[in-house]
Amino acid sequence: MRHLQSPTPSESGSILSGYSIRSNRSHLPRPATSNVCNSATMKTQKYLRRLIKFKQMDFEFALWQMLYLFVAPQKVFRNFGYRKETKSQFARDDPAFLVLLLASLCFTSFGFTFLFHLGFFQTIYFIIYVVLVDFLLASLISATIMWFLSNRFMIESNSDNDVEWAYSFDVHINAQFPPLIILHFVMLIFYKILFSQEWFIARLLGNTLWLLAIGYYVYITFLGYNCIPYLKKSRTRLILAVMPIVFLFYLITVIIGLNLNITLMNFYHYRVL
Repeated sequence: MRHLQSPTPSESGSILSGYSIRSNRSHLPRPATSNVCNSATMKTQKYLRRLIKFKQMDFEFALWQMLYLFVAPQKVFRNFGYRKETKSQFARDDPAFLVLLLASLCFTSFGFTFLFHLGFFQTIYFIIYVVLVDFLLASLISATIMWFLSNRFMIESNSDNDVEWAYSFDVHINAQFPPLIILHFVMLIFYKILFSQEWFIARLLGNTLWLLAIGYYVYITFLGYNCIPYLKKSRTRLILAVMPIVFLFYLITVIIGLNLNITLMNFYHYRVL
């Protein structure tokens, strides 16, 4: 398996030594805000430029991450820690994961258009809306909210570090991949023969898929922030406090007869028609 590109020995040594100095001399003042902004801007520009350079992307490693987000998400975030040690940043510098996620979203969205019997222009409109609004806009908002909350309420008071916005975005898209497969692929396959029915078992199984999808999202989000050493563990654990509320909502939907999969289909169907 091909691994992420590593810096040259000289670069690696300078990065590690700089990281060690910052860790051991925490009394030093923070860098100037302008320098931080410039550094973040440069990293963002480099990341965006690589979006069209497919030969430089490590798709094999991105696929490995997608698999382990289902079976062992802790291993994925362990790799983020390694990146911090070698490249002095938690966030990805390779957009391969984002590209594969967008490709998966377009593919599964195309399946919805077949189910709805949409025409050509309606299909294009539906896929663009799902990608730009349901994914990108929602991801930007969610990442910004978690970035603000983690830096405002979770960070250690004596720390000179902060959470990168790009890392919050990575945590969000990591957490979004299992729900995408569960609700946009697995549910779609069995919708006509099972989840579209008004039976109790159909409602129970369908709503359980939603519980599983949201559970994945919350747990992976928790892992993403809990692995950062300068965030308070007592605060990051509060992310898991959402799960009892989610489970209570799940029970209510099953009891009152609300089929969440039919609700999703109606939302998609009437939004595009």
